[in-house]
Amino acid sequence: MDKVTIIGVCGGSASGKTTIVNKLRKKYEDDLIILGHDFYYKAHEGLTYEQRCELNYDHPSAFDTERMIEDIKKLKNGEEILRPVYDYTIHNRSDEVVLVKPKSVIVVEGILILENKDLRDLMDLKVYVETDADERILRRIQRDVIERERSLESVIAQYRETVKPMHDMFIEPSKRYADVIIPYGGKNKIAIEMLMNTIERYVSINSSN
Repeated sequence: MDKVTIIGVCGGSASGKTTIVNKLRKKYEDDLIILGHDFYYKAHEGLTYEQRCELNYDHPSAFDTERMIEDIKKLKNGEEILRPVYDYTIHNRSDEVVLVKPKSVIVVEGILILENKDLRDLMDLKVYVETDADERILRRIQRDVIERERSLESVIAQYRETVKPMHDMFIEPSKRYADVIIPYGGKNKIAIEMLMNTIERYVSINSSN
């Protein structure tokens, strides 16, 4: 396999990261792996559902980032991995795993992927997606209530208690590590086109080496 290109896509909750990642998926199709940091939420088998609901899922300690780093290194070395699966409806890791085979482009996506130095040092290109806070909370409400079967009250409470404080403490400061900042999320067509061109150069260089 040619040298693997690792692209980090970071940004606040509901900032438009998924829109950009889907554009990358469409462009590179079978040559791309998506590794969401959310896949690597820690398991909490010893806690009740009510206790799991009270955890802070927007703090770096909520993630098994060490395992993610190990998996990325294995994929870079041409090894398969068994990726964990997280079930949002029960706030816990599922018993299922997904077999992931190595490919030439790995997209690492998540709110805190630039906060961890060991993780961001693996990336060839670091992208931060920036979207207005009002727009992000509206998107988060729509996503969590409809897709993740959460109550409106719980989504709003979580935003006030953990999402916004953790964004201000960890996510926003990590923007300084980004190589590329995309304002207005997935709506910024010019910035996304420039990003695609930059990634294409990385992939071309790696393929020729």
